[in-house]
Amino acid sequence: MLEYRVVVIGAGPAGLATLKALADAGVPAVCFDAGDRPGGLWVFGGPHSSAYRTLHLNTSRTRTEFADFPMPADWPDYPGHTEIAAYLADYATTFGLTGAIRHRHVVTRVRPAPAGGWTVTADGPQGTIEVTAGAVVVANGHNSVPRLPDPPYPGELTAEQLHSHDYRGPEQLQGRRVLVVGGGNSAMDIAVDASHAAARTLLSVRRGVWVVPKYLFGRPSDTLNGALAKRLPWRARQRISQTMLRLAVGPPTRYGLPAPSHGFLQDHPTLSDALLPRITHGEIGVRPAIARFEGAGVVFTNGRRDPVDLIVWCTGYRVDLPFLDPALLGDGADRLPLFRHVFHLDAPGLMFVGLMQSTGAALPVVEAQARLVAGHLAGTYTLPPLPAQRSDCAEELRAATDRWGSRRPAMRIDFDAYLDLAARELAAGRKRAAS
Repeated sequence: MLEYRVVVIGAGPAGLATLKALADAGVPAVCFDAGDRPGGLWVFGGPHSSAYRTLHLNTSRTRTEFADFPMPADWPDYPGHTEIAAYLADYATTFGLTGAIRHRHVVTRVRPAPAGGWTVTADGPQGTIEVTAGAVVVANGHNSVPRLPDPPYPGELTAEQLHSHDYRGPEQLQGRRVLVVGGGNSAMDIAVDASHAAARTLLSVRRGVWVVPKYLFGRPSDTLNGALAKRLPWRARQRISQTMLRLAVGPPTRYGLPAPSHGFLQDHPTLSDALLPRITHGEIGVRPAIARFEGAGVVFTNGRRDPVDLIVWCTGYRVDLPFLDPALLGDGADRLPLFRHVFHLDAPGLMFVGLMQSTGAALPVVEAQARLVAGHLAGTYTLPPLPAQRSDCAEELRAATDRWGSRRPAMRIDFDAYLDLAARELAAGRKRAAS
């Protein structure tokens, strides 16, 4: 049986950042990835990718790039998926990570090894392999297993149904009566695509969301909030941001969208420059939540009925880690308490990079998490005592629940605050290691 110091699961942004941080710290590692090239969900047509042809970043280039690998300065502020996939491939090549990646290997089981460490089982081109490792880093993402309405809406539906995970381009919508369901970034993108290709486009939004233009006052909108984050707490930023949005585009209700029940910065923002104009031009009809199905028709909670040919469910994803024993996941992967969203409290050597939902970009966050992992495994960063870790997780969950409510509070982070926290934690852990 092969033995490795560290096994990393996934070669998307989180896995690549982890491999680089480990290499920088002199910690050897191997990475198992289901795809045939690095990049994860950004690789169009990859085995678990939800990328579609019109997909672009919804966070700006300078707020998304890795700190030690800037994106080209002549790129647009919001590059497309092709550029991001190429950027991640270049990252892997530039830092010599490709030799550590075993592509087309699907991890099927991770369990504690009898003599300590972990046993990892994976299915690859040459069959099933089993290896042991001192540590395992789960970095395979959580946006690949579609989540559909549960319980299903009542009634029978004869229209075709499609989850956004299986959407690839506007040709799937051509000439059809399309209903897009959801209020996130994918829903807005696909509704805009449909408004140019479909015979008719409807957008059903169950709860209010803040729709943010990608530019405010001539700058990428997330750069404005980033500047405020250095000086103000999130409650103050919330008030300022909501005022700017009202001045720039008005309240969501002006466009027929439901009023948000939560304040700005209390959920993942929905960014779109195109949605609101397409609504005001009459190219997208806004509808409330679905009440029931009636054959080829959908009845909404306001009593209105519309015929549809295709429903595109933009209803998110389940956090699915089937290779881990359920006992290691407690009440579920999306409720798992992790110190600094990285370290398992009860399973030493089991770490997670990217198991979070950020108010901003993911790449700088996973880069910061990877540095904590690498420092810990290299012995230059020491965790605080376990009781302190548990206390910190409990306190953070209380604060997150107060801010974000019951929608995955254990996974929620404030982008700027977390980056600052991770940097301070790394410095504190280095002092603990040196003492």
